[in-house]
Amino acid sequence: MQKSPILVIGASGKTGSRVANLLEAAGHEVRRASRSSATLFDWERPETWSDALKGASAVYINYYPDLAFPGVPEKIRMLTETAVDAGVKKLVFLAGRGEPVAEASEDIVRKSGLDYTLVRAAWFAQNFSEGFLYDSVREGVLALPAGDVKEPFVDIDDVAEVVAASLTDPRHSRQEYEVTGPRLLSFADASAELARVAGRFVTYHPISFEQFHAALVDLEDQLLADVFTEVCRQIFDGRNARLGDGVQRALGREPRDFADFCDRAAAEGVWSAAA
Repeated sequence: MQKSPILVIGASGKTGSRVANLLEAAGHEVRRASRSSATLFDWERPETWSDALKGASAVYINYYPDLAFPGVPEKIRMLTETAVDAGVKKLVFLAGRGEPVAEASEDIVRKSGLDYTLVRAAWFAQNFSEGFLYDSVREGVLALPAGDVKEPFVDIDDVAEVVAASLTDPRHSRQEYEVTGPRLLSFADASAELARVAGRFVTYHPISFEQFHAALVDLEDQLLADVFTEVCRQIFDGRNARLGDGVQRALGREPRDFADFCDRAAAEGVWSAAA
């Protein structure tokens, strides 16, 4: 059992909250850190990092909104150096699969001198239930520049279990896990699965990268639109149309299926009219 706290960065986020809950349920002392937590951690304010890291034995690192944003590798470098100075022993780093711009950050963690585990996750199933596609499911149209590319959607609960295990079990030292679901689905396939349980038609509408970018500019700022569109150009070229074995290797079981995620979310009333 950990005798020093485990620092969970982004503890109010989708993965961070789950990781923190799992660790606490297992009896570990957890230090939840975010811009709104009692332990303050702000990626844009490096002066907050030392206090958050002080005395921590291990750290879960996940960068929001995306590792592809300009200047992120330098922030990861600064964080790892601060972690070394603080006496941290272990880093667990979350990245996406097939994102070349994330590789520099992964390499920084690899070469930090600390023990580490790298977790590369497929597209989150929960993007449809508590992420940026939630409203699209409610409205019945998924408009994405993914063509007919297939993706092994991963359940965030699987990601969180792999991260929690990696933070606490030395068997995961210096491992690199690609965590995915158990089968490949196109976004049209995913839409059909969602329609089956959501109580409404859900149709996948493939759009161009230019249309996607324009829609993001309308909703967000130019930089976010530029970054997310470029990431989509990379990951929707078919490079991720393959299964990983990270859940099996890390947890000794098969990953949760997308259909099971859909059934569970629907049973919880995620897409109901009152949600």
